[in-house]
Amino acid sequence: MIRLGTGRLDRVVAVGAHCDDIAIGAGGTLLTLCLARPGIRVDALVLSGGGGEREEEERAALAAFCPGADLRLTVLKLPDGRMPAHWEEAKAAVEELRARTEPDVVLAPRAEDAHQDHRGLARMMTTVFRDHLVLGYEIVKWDGDLGPMTAYQPLSPETAERKVRLLQEHYPSQRHRPWYDREAFLGLARIRGIECHARYAEAFAVTKLTLDLGE
Repeated sequence: MIRLGTGRLDRVVAVGAHCDDIAIGAGGTLLTLCLARPGIRVDALVLSGGGGEREEEERAALAAFCPGADLRLTVLKLPDGRMPAHWEEAKAAVEELRARTEPDVVLAPRAEDAHQDHRGLARMMTTVFRDHLVLGYEIVKWDGDLGPMTAYQPLSPETAERKVRLLQEHYPSQRHRPWYDREAFLGLARIRGIECHARYAEAFAVTKLTLDLGE
């Protein structure tokens, strides 16, 4: 297993179709980044859930997942499950996000995700953020769409446990879901950890990666 670093990271973009997507898919990675680099800027965009309980959950959750960061979060009100019908609004929001930041890395859904909202946002990100490293996170669900991944962020046991604790603490509206539990989150992290010779990890799909090995 070869480990490549990215150099110093000062700006991160994180996007989700729904409140809790970012935290589920990349919460451990955000914790790792923010704890290692106090003051890092995190520009986050969520397409649905604005104006109600879900937005309140998301704001509290991402503040906890990004300790010490300069967090700038926007939560829109696009209808859940209907993103393809609201493509222009979603695209405009992503383009506005791109206009105000020059990130070192982008955290987004992966293009192979079975959920149409996740999949549509993922495909949009690689066209708007053309010259950036886009890491596509995964979200476990009943569709059974998990598959081979190409990039891994190892998580310490403390970080993995903290991620699960924060998910349970900050999203009470999701606790009734049969897949939303400690075993699911920690179990997937353990499997991805095995794949990269770590105890726990988050895994990402990378569509395109440019190397500079000469420096």
